[in-house]
Amino acid sequence: MPTIVVDVMPKSELLDPQGKAVSGAFARLGVDAFTDVRIGKRFELTVEGEVTEDVLAEARRVAAEVLSNSVIEDVVGVEVVE
Repeated sequence: MPTIVVDVMPKSELLDPQGKAVSGAFARLGVDAFTDVRIGKRFELTVEGEVTEDVLAEARRVAAEVLSNSVIEDVVGVEVVE
């Protein structure tokens, strides 16, 4: 069965306290290869049958209206993985 993956991230202009905490942990562990960490959400929507343009449009609508909070988050990806 195909799966549609939706990725949601905090808006870039907003603080990301979880990302800051992980970034601080990296520093304490001596990990210095990364300059910033942002933490988002990933949703996997399983589809019965074929993923048509209508199904993909519905996934985008649900991502914008239900899976994300448009005030503080952006939907950054909606893609089909087989």
